[in-house]
Parts: sequence; structure tokens; C-alpha cells
Amino acid sequence: MTHRLLPWTTPEGNPCYLSTDGGPDSLMSRVADDIEDAQLASGTQVLAGARAVLADQKAGERAVRFALTRAAESLEDVLRVAVSRAGRG
Repeated sequence: MTHRLLPWTTPEGNPCYLSTDGGPDSLMSRVADDIEDAQLASGTQVLAGARAVLADQKAGERAVRFALTRAAESLEDVLRVAVSRAGRG
């Protein structure tokens, strides 16, 4: 039996795993795949937004902090996806 790292955490911030006995086409595996895809797409959007804020010489501290916070959240998601996919590869 193998365990797949899921693209979300517990409320306490701990990793969640799925027993993949049902295979990669199980309902939960497909849900996890869809969430991973959404997280990667969101990361692309957040990166574009962060670059725009950084390029704006008039961007204030609040805008920069917001962009950095979102970028950090997205990076955490993308790294979790990368670790999960490496474990399945």
C-alpha cells in the first residue's frame, strides 16, 4: 500500500495522506489532482500580480505585504504539489 501526499493540510497544519489502494483513478485521487491543478494555476496568477506590484514604484507597503503574503502561500502550495508528484513519479 502506498500513500499519496494530498495538496491540503489538517487544521493544525499537518500533512494529509491518501491510501492509494484505489489507484490513481479513484475519486479522491481525481479530487486531489483537480485541487493541485487549481493551486498551480493560482500560483501563476499570484506570481503575475506580485510582479506587477514590484514593478509599480508607487506601490505602498500594504500592497507589497499583501503580494508577498499571497506569494508565500502559493509557494507553499506549489512545493507541496511538487513533493507529492515526486513521490508518485
